[in-house]
Amino acid sequence: MNPIYIAAAIFALLLTGLVVWVLVQNTQDQDKNEALESQMNELRRDLLVLSTAQTQSSTKMETIAGTVAARLEAMTSALKDGVKDSAEVTSKITSEAQSAMSTELKNTREQIGQIQKQLGEVQQAGEQMHRAAQSLENILGGSKSRGNFGETTLERMLEDSLPSSQYSQQYRFRSGEAADAVIHLRDRKIMAIDSKFPLDAYLRLTQEGEEARRAFVTAVKGHADSIARKYIVPDENTLDVALMFVPSESVYYELLKSTDGKGLALDAYCRSRNILAVSPNTLYAHLSVIAMGLRGMQIEENAKRLSDNLSGMRRQLDTFSQYFEKVGTHLKNAQQCYTEADKRIDKASNTLDNILSSSESAQTLIDDAQGTLPLPPPAAAKKSA
Repeated sequence: MNPIYIAAAIFALLLTGLVVWVLVQNTQDQDKNEALESQMNELRRDLLVLSTAQTQSSTKMETIAGTVAARLEAMTSALKDGVKDSAEVTSKITSEAQSAMSTELKNTREQIGQIQKQLGEVQQAGEQMHRAAQSLENILGGSKSRGNFGETTLERMLEDSLPSSQYSQQYRFRSGEAADAVIHLRDRKIMAIDSKFPLDAYLRLTQEGEEARRAFVTAVKGHADSIARKYIVPDENTLDVALMFVPSESVYYELLKSTDGKGLALDAYCRSRNILAVSPNTLYAHLSVIAMGLRGMQIEENAKRLSDNLSGMRRQLDTFSQYFEKVGTHLKNAQQCYTEADKRIDKASNTLDNILSSSESAQTLIDDAQGTLPLPPPAAAKKSA
């Protein structure tokens, strides 16, 4: 086959395909144009609606803008007035606040001055207490000094709480042991008080901490055992309890908070040995109770004595009543005798009056007769007599 024919055929085919494609493309473009025209029409309608809405919105916005402007103007005026009033109030408040702050600052400065003065006094008192504590520590440096201090403190408290007849100092038992003091109770009973001051163990406790607690507990237990062994002697009329006087509140506080290795409280151990540990404050309370009890017992004894005296007076009054009844009986009999004698005297007096009356009448007759008759001679008169 001729190549020219082949090429012409191919060109014809390509031309035909191109025509067909152009026709198809025109058809598609026409459809697209129709669709685009439809969309444009819808867009025009939407734009028209939007324009109408925008016109309406513009009108409403103008109305709203006018209203807002009016409100803003009114609010601006109100804010101006408020700012003016607020400025005046603020100025007044500021003035008052400044005056109050000035007064408070003045008072604060005065209080700070007083506090500083008081702090100076407290510091001075603290220094004095420190010096006193050092002096006391020096004084109590030895066991004998501590013993004398405890005994003197105990003596002063006994003097302040009890009459001198109710206690004795340095009371010596038959064993030769001497208690610092004993209190004399009813029925010749006594209660021993001994002063113990474990200062060395306490100082170790304050310096070394809990490691020295065991030594402190051991020292206090030893004191309690010693008092129980020496001063609770029922054969010598002692009570079954004694007092261990600790002349320091701080040492007594450590005693109360201490426990032994078994967990038993130290004061409970003392009580188990019939020993009551007391500090100056608690001893004063115990002595006050004892003094009240002694006064009560004295009142009871006085009441018993008064009752006995009243009983004796009752017996004497009964005896006097018996004698008084006898005297009354005798007086009654004497009254009766007196009445009877009075009647008899009256009767005898009447009889005597009658006799005297008769005698006077007879004498009158005799006198009358003698006046009318001659008198006889004396010898004859004697005879006739």
